[in-house]
Amino acid sequence: MSTAMNTEPVVAAWPGLTPRMLRVGVGVESAAEYRRSGGYQNLGDAASLLDEIAQAGVLGRGGAAFPMAVKLATVRAAAAQGLDTVLVANGEEGEPASFKDRWLLRNRPHPVLDGLRLAAAIVNATHAHVYVSDPVAAESVRQAIDELSSEDLRGVAVGVRVVDPGYVAGEETAAVRAINGGPAKPSDKPPRPFEQGVGGLPTLVSNVETLANLPFVHRHGAAAYREVGTDASPGTFLATVTGGGRAAGLYEVPLGVSAAELIAWHGIEADSVHGALMGGYFAGLLDRRVLDITLDYETLRGLGSGLGCGAVSVLTDESPVAVAASVLAYFDRENAGQCGSCFNGTAAMAAAAVALRDGVATADDVERLERWSVVLRGRGACATLDAATNIAASLLAQFPDDVARHLADGRTHSGATEFTTHRPFEVESL
Repeated sequence: MSTAMNTEPVVAAWPGLTPRMLRVGVGVESAAEYRRSGGYQNLGDAASLLDEIAQAGVLGRGGAAFPMAVKLATVRAAAAQGLDTVLVANGEEGEPASFKDRWLLRNRPHPVLDGLRLAAAIVNATHAHVYVSDPVAAESVRQAIDELSSEDLRGVAVGVRVVDPGYVAGEETAAVRAINGGPAKPSDKPPRPFEQGVGGLPTLVSNVETLANLPFVHRHGAAAYREVGTDASPGTFLATVTGGGRAAGLYEVPLGVSAAELIAWHGIEADSVHGALMGGYFAGLLDRRVLDITLDYETLRGLGSGLGCGAVSVLTDESPVAVAASVLAYFDRENAGQCGSCFNGTAAMAAAAVALRDGVATADDVERLERWSVVLRGRGACATLDAATNIAASLLAQFPDDVARHLADGRTHSGATEFTTHRPFEVESL
């Protein structure tokens, strides 16, 4: 059984929502079209825009949900001290179950570039990089830049850096390291990019969806931005929904929408839902209680899970044990090979989970997997090891009966052990 999606994703905005990110069914948006919709407006006062972004409560869409205004203010403070600064628009989408960044860059590069020039003005950066692994996205961005004048970009020199795709390649220090001429692998912290990044300069690294939110705030203000979403998670987000034997869906939805409603809208019946893999591969598994939650940062954080990059992969026929084993095996293959704790830890957890899936694990294997999910957390240079521990811990906590049945006979239901795909719920092979 494979959950890879080989058909074109369905793209749609939530019913009744005026989309802010998506532009459905009309091809790649040109600079002229984007200007007619209100794009590339005169900046005005950068400090005032920063204040609006803070009031709007824009949160990072790359996975961590870090307040954008705090990032901007930190690098802006470095510029105020006379330091040159750099901006990186991070579109390297390392999560196989996510498609939103590639879609934006391929189809609507101008909101990203508009957000880039606004952010660059706030932090006083004169150089910026769009960092991607998708060749189609890279070419779309290059063509979009060619449509613009230096005046459009407020004098910011924008380059495009293309790297080979990889789970760790999208981590912020990996992006900085690659742009600096090194491998696209994370580096030790400190220093963090805002302290010492591209060329050794204070650097703002921001996800491309996050940047694409800034023009809306610039045009309409904080109050309008907060008209949808929740108090703690305002605005909309791009959700990549996979599973249920259906083509992947890319949906713009208000933060705080019911997970059950989104899953049903995607065309998956609630009775068939066994659980979900949340936030791409990072935030772990949830059981059927996923149908009782809302999709916002605070709710999922309270459950020990997360929205991450906005990816929701719905488990129907798949055994959660088999899904966890495949994801952990993926981490074993995709880790940077730099940190012994991660290199050895992901391999050990993957081996235990695969043995459990295949019906050859012992109770000691499960005990070790549980112990590793605790003691290995926070030990790597990046969050890959944390992601692996999230998978292991959530499997054991959310699906104890499935784990017990696999210990007994290696299966939860007919066909469970057939799930051995290398990249579960992958939207598109790169």
